[in-house]
Amino acid sequence: MEIDKNKIMTQDEMNEPAPIDQVEDRVEAEMKVIEGKAKEQVAHGLQDEKLEREAQQLKQEGERSLKAAKEAEDEKVKR
Repeated sequence: MEIDKNKIMTQDEMNEPAPIDQVEDRVEAEMKVIEGKAKEQVAHGLQDEKLEREAQQLKQEGERSLKAAKEAEDEKVKR
């Protein structure tokens, strides 16, 4: 059984991102969440309300990014 090279479509032709690019987005989002949690704990210890707000914003941004990445992945699976 041979593969017909004329029937093969590349990810570029399908306008599909490479799996490594998809993972990279999720990893960055997860790192934001982790960094936000760590900063929040430090802010509690230092009793620094400004740092705590920044940490919460970072954590929320990471969570939104994770949600968006998951939704994009789910949408891709549905196709």
